Amino acid sequence: MLAGDEGALAALYRRRQGSIYRFALQMSGSPALAEDITQEVFLTLMGQGTSYDPARGPLNWFLLGIARNLMRQRLGRERFYTSLEDNPGDQSGISELQTANNPLEELSRNERIEVLRKAVLSLPTRYREVLVLCDLQELSYADAAAVLDCAIGTVRSRLHRARALLIEKMRPAAAEEGATAESAATARCFA
Repeated sequence: MLAGDEGALAALYRRRQGSIYRFALQMSGSPALAEDITQEVFLTLMGQGTSYDPARGPLNWFLLGIARNLMRQRLGRERFYTSLEDNPGDQSGISELQTANNPLEELSRNERIEVLRKAVLSLPTRYREVLVLCDLQELSYADAAAVLDCAIGTVRSRLHRARALLIEKMRPAAAEEGATAESAATARCFA
C-alpha cells in the first residue's frame, strides 16, 4: 500500500473499515461523522503510513488510535454530539435483535436501546472510548490500553467508572419503565 499499490489499499480498506466505522459511530452517534472519520483514517494512513511500527502492535490498533485522535479533535472542535434519532432510518444492526412476536415488546426494546445509546453518548469522552473499545468492540484490556496509549490499570478503572456512570444514567429510565408497566397492569385490573 505504501508503495502505491491501489489493490493493496482497497483490500486493507475492505478488511478494516468496518471496525473503524463502528468505533466512530459508537463514539459520536452520527453516521455522517463516522463516515468522515473512517475516510480520514485511511487518508492519514496513506500520508503517514510509515509511522506505523509493527513492534508496537497490530495495524488495527494503529488505525483505531488514529480514529480516536481524529474523533477527539472533531468532537472537541465542533462539540458535535448528535443522537442516532436524527437519522431514524438507520437502525445500525438492531434489526437482527428484533422479533416479530409482539410489537409492544419490540417498541419497548427499541426505546431501551435508544435510552442506552443516549446514555453512552452522554458519557465523558475518556469513559465512552474505553466502554466502546472494551464492551462494544470487544477488545481486551491490553488491546484497549494499546489503542488508548495508557496502562491496563487505567483502562480497568475507566471502564469500571464508565459502567457505574452508565448504570446511574439508566436508573431513571428503568424506574420510569417500571412505573409505566405498573400503571398498565393496574389499568388492566380495573378494565
